[in-house]
Amino acid sequence: MPHSPTRQGKATTSRRDRLFRAAAPKPADFEFNDKVAEVFDDMLVRSIPMYLEQQEMIRELASKFWSPGTTIYDLGCSTATTLCNIGHLIEKPCRLVGFDNSHAMLDRAQLKIRKEGLEDSVSVRFADLNAGLDRLKLENASVVTMCWTLQFVRPLNRERVIQWIYNSLVPGGALIVTEKTVTNSSQMNRFFIDLYHDFKKRNKYSPVEIRRKREALENVLIPYRASENIELFQKNGFEVVETFFQWYNFAGYLCVKAGDQS
Repeated sequence: MPHSPTRQGKATTSRRDRLFRAAAPKPADFEFNDKVAEVFDDMLVRSIPMYLEQQEMIRELASKFWSPGTTIYDLGCSTATTLCNIGHLIEKPCRLVGFDNSHAMLDRAQLKIRKEGLEDSVSVRFADLNAGLDRLKLENASVVTMCWTLQFVRPLNRERVIQWIYNSLVPGGALIVTEKTVTNSSQMNRFFIDLYHDFKKRNKYSPVEIRRKREALENVLIPYRASENIELFQKNGFEVVETFFQWYNFAGYLCVKAGDQS
């Protein structure tokens, strides 16, 4: 599950994403396997509009809501870029924990954490947000990030996940979510998608690569309308919900739990 450059907005070294250049022998749904993990950092920089700027915004927001002695969690941490970005900014000692359901991504994350010299403060572990939530704990959480992750959680489970996060946050804690969205109008949705495909072409993806990836993601990535996301956060307890970023059909949400729960 998504995200990745690192500190100070620099891109990490990863192989060039050429996964969808050749036709697959048999079309299959997108999965976060070894091949994807190898090129993931490059894929995100070239596939997510203003990715580096969003990463900078996320780490700034996280640093404002974090308080010493609390923990920051990244759900769907992929290669640990967001964790490393935040880990470099906040004061030590600190504790940052990432969860992901891809072992290939977690292997890459551990390599990056070591390379960044953050083993003492950042750790990652396996977890599936679609199953076993009862056995998963967010302890003393002041910040939870979900960067292009909620869209991969099955719609049936999303309300439960958001409620679980809200209940786990300390008073005044924050959930930071970045997502792909759909619009209320099918015509406008098509218009935004065309603009997004133009963005990908500028980043050297061919029309064939764009089409093949879109087809692979069709049954895996299920975006909500912006209004549905906001309703989901508000309905499950968040007293403050603000959009802090928007680019056509991509959005970032800051959701804050009230400060005094006594």
